[in-house]
Amino acid sequence: MSRASMRPMRALLPLMLAWLLAAAQPTRAEPFVPSGQPAPELSASIVTFQPGTLYWQRFGHNALVLREAASGRAISFNYGIFDFAAPGFFLNFARGHMTYRVVPNTLDNDLLHYRAEHRWALEQRLNLDPRQVGRLRDFLAWNVQPENADYRYDYFLSNCSTRVRDALDYAMDGQLKPQLEARPSPLSFRKEATRLIAPDALLMAGMDLALGPIADRPITVWQQSFAPLTLMQALRSATVTDAGGRSLPLVSHEARLLPGGHGDTPDRAPDLRLQFLLAGITMAAILLGLARFRAVGGARAVFVLITTGIALACGLAGLILVALWAFSAHWAGWRNESLLLVNPLCLLLIPTLAGYLRLRWRPTLRIRRLALAIAVLALLALLVRELPGLRQQNLHWIYLLLPIHAAIALVFLRAKKPDEAL
Repeated sequence: MSRASMRPMRALLPLMLAWLLAAAQPTRAEPFVPSGQPAPELSASIVTFQPGTLYWQRFGHNALVLREAASGRAISFNYGIFDFAAPGFFLNFARGHMTYRVVPNTLDNDLLHYRAEHRWALEQRLNLDPRQVGRLRDFLAWNVQPENADYRYDYFLSNCSTRVRDALDYAMDGQLKPQLEARPSPLSFRKEATRLIAPDALLMAGMDLALGPIADRPITVWQQSFAPLTLMQALRSATVTDAGGRSLPLVSHEARLLPGGHGDTPDRAPDLRLQFLLAGITMAAILLGLARFRAVGGARAVFVLITTGIALACGLAGLILVALWAFSAHWAGWRNESLLLVNPLCLLLIPTLAGYLRLRWRPTLRIRRLALAIAVLALLALLVRELPGLRQQNLHWIYLLLPIHAAIALVFLRAKKPDEAL
C-alpha cells in the first residue's frame, strides 16, 4: 500500500529517533513498557494519501504523525516499507510470507514524494490528551527500533493501515476498536479489495478469482479499515474519552496538505455478471459454430487455437489456486470453489485438441469422459452455491466458464465413433 523500497534518508534517522527518545524516558526494546509520561508538547495526527496509479499504490496509504506543538515539525511513521530487491521477495510474496517494516521520516519528505506523484494528502488532527499522546509516542519510539521494526505482512489483517489503526487504538486505551466493530460493513474483503484495484481490470479479475469463500464473509468497519481511506472515513464519526471523562470527536479538524491530481477509486466494484454471461454464451456459440463447419480447415484451426488457449488458461489458473490453498499462507484463497471452474484437468485436453486439425479426428472414450467431467464439475460450482456456508461470490465466473466447458464437452461427445457408446 505504500511505495516500494523507499529508503529514508539515513542522516535523518538518528535525529528522528533522538528527538523521539528525548521526549520520553528510555524504554527497552523487549518487551515494550510505556514510560507513563504525558506528552503535552506533542500532538498526534493521521495522514492519509490518495491511491496512486501503480498497482501497489491502488489501495492508498496512511501514516501516524507526531508533531511538535511549538515548532510544527512533524515526524511520520510509515508501516508500508517493503523492498522488491530483498532476497526471495517474489517467492515469499507467492507463499504469503512477506516482511514489511515501520520507518520514521519527516512529514515534509513524505509530502515531497506524494506531491511528485500528484496524490492528495489529508491530515486528521486527533483529540488525544497528553497522556494518550504520550502512550502513542512511547509505542512508536519502541516500534521503530531495528529489532522491533519488522512485521509479518498480511493483506487484510496486518498491513500499513491496520498497524496505524492498532497503534491508535492502543493510545486510546482500546476505545477505538469497540466503536468500529459495532458497525457492520456493507462490503466484504472481496468487494473492498476488488473495488480498490478496479482501475487495473486484469489484476482485479485475477485477485477476484484467487479469493475464496472466506473473503465473502460479513465484516465490520474495523476489519474493513485495512483500506486506508476506509479508516480515514471511519475516524470522522469516532469519539474519544479524555482523562477528564469528556467524550470528544476523535478528529478535531482536517487539513488538505496536498491537492492531488488524478481521480479516486470507484465507489463500488463492478458487477460483471451480465458481461461475463454474454461473453460465456458468445464464446460457446462460436465454438459450436466452428465445430459445425469442421469440414473447413480454417474452422478447425481456429477451434484448436481457441480451445487450447482456454484449456491452458483454466488449467494453469487452477494450479495456482491449488498452490494458494495447499502451499501458501494466503488464507483468503483457501478452499476456493472456483477450482471447479478453472480446473487443472483442463490441461489433459491439450494433447488431444491438437488432433482436431485432422478431419477424421475422434477423441478416445477416456478423453470424452474427461471433457464431460470438466463440464459437470463446472455445473457443480453453480449447484453448491445453494448449500449452507458455500455461497462464494463467483457467480460471474460460473456465467463465463460453464457455457464454454459445456460447449467443449458437447463437441467432444458428438465426435465419437458411430458404434462407440459413452
